[in-house]
Amino acid sequence: MKNRFCLIVPVVFGLLFLQTSLSLADDPLTVGPDVYKLKFENDRVRVMEIAFVPGAKIATHSHPDHTATFVTAGTLKLTYPDGTSKDISGNPGDTIFIPAETHAAENIGTTEVKGIVVELKESRPAPAE
Repeated sequence: MKNRFCLIVPVVFGLLFLQTSLSLADDPLTVGPDVYKLKFENDRVRVMEIAFVPGAKIATHSHPDHTATFVTAGTLKLTYPDGTSKDISGNPGDTIFIPAETHAAENIGTTEVKGIVVELKESRPAPAE
């Protein structure tokens, strides 16, 4: 019985470490520091600036519910873990809402795509009455 415990403990800790590492790797700031820059964060939102030069890519990462506002015109291709993809195009000032998802992204246009991404965190609890 002691031998089984000695085998299980390292496996459990290894899985916990792997899960933590994968969670950190899913963060766009970690996965694409050349594309995503943190501008502001508090307990309600996280605001990031994005800049994709033509052909720039970011590996698979995750977002909670979020908005994206185009600062410059352009087109990004979002590719999902199942292999499907869709193109997102916008002009300066266009804002889109994207429900929580995991995707990779690539600038498939000929101009730099700049924008602001606002991730929504859990809503604030209702005030006590």
